[in-house]
Amino acid sequence: MSNKELIRCGWCGHDAEYQSYHDEEWGKQVKDDKTLFEFLILESAQAGLSWITILRRRANYRKAFADFDVEKVAQMTEKDQERLLQDSGIIRNKLKIKTTISNAQIFISIQKEFGSFYKYLYSFMPEQKPIVNAYEDYRQAPVSTSISDAISKDLKKRGIRFFGTTICYAYMQAVGMVNDHMVSCSFR
Repeated sequence: MSNKELIRCGWCGHDAEYQSYHDEEWGKQVKDDKTLFEFLILESAQAGLSWITILRRRANYRKAFADFDVEKVAQMTEKDQERLLQDSGIIRNKLKIKTTISNAQIFISIQKEFGSFYKYLYSFMPEQKPIVNAYEDYRQAPVSTSISDAISKDLKKRGIRFFGTTICYAYMQAVGMVNDHMVSCSFR
């Protein structure tokens, strides 16, 4: 299929990096905890910013946060936090950096409790399966749902920060818990 025949969800526009993310990752079901942790870090970092800002820094986040190794991130110290505050390749927000480390610790406790973070997340899903929506226009997709409300509320109760219902729903879209590709999208 040539690029002219491709139909994409309008939110990714004409930016090559955004299109690649849309085409290859967004809405595709993720089952491995490492990738689920990666997106937890990235989506939390995005709070108050645009997704493209974080997407363009993704390689820097990978380097800064031990290739998204949850065990290594959970063991980061105040010295690591100070080092990360000097890293211009990531968002240098002290609270977000500190939260990434505490979120890693909570992520591990959830893995221990449920067997995996994936099992935890899908315990909220109808029949433990992804939801496939059928929107004609990407703007019809909600910014939150009762499921994202429930997940974000439970995670907040466990101590996860920077993961309100809107970020949670974006996370659900990113990791394929919901498929919000438009009906006409070539990558649905």
